[in-house]
Amino acid sequence: MDQTTDLLRSVGSIAARRGVFPSDAYLFVLDALEKSLVDLPEVRDVSGDDLLAAIRALGRERFGVMAGDVFNAWGVRSTLDFGRVVFHLVEEGLLKKRDDECLADFVDRFDFKDAFALKVMKAEG
Repeated sequence: MDQTTDLLRSVGSIAARRGVFPSDAYLFVLDALEKSLVDLPEVRDVSGDDLLAAIRALGRERFGVMAGDVFNAWGVRSTLDFGRVVFHLVEEGLLKKRDDECLADFVDRFDFKDAFALKVMKAEG
């Protein structure tokens, strides 16, 4: 079996066991993490803010103004929910965190309705 298949099975298992978010939410966070690593100017740990910025950018890129609706369909209604996804992945050993990182780092970092509104996306270019 290859790494991709193993990852998909692991994520599917996490989603099934946790019963909170679908596999798509976990895979999206992993894709956003990869994007944030590529976008960082130097090699370092990715902070919650870095990851949320990548989630916002990737959501806009993939789903445009529908990003909020897609996330809502996944049960992800706030940045805190993305934090829960991250910490599920940490608890399952797929991601690591520093000792000073916690779920509170993901509380109210941006508003979904505003972040993916057409007028905001046009203004930010």
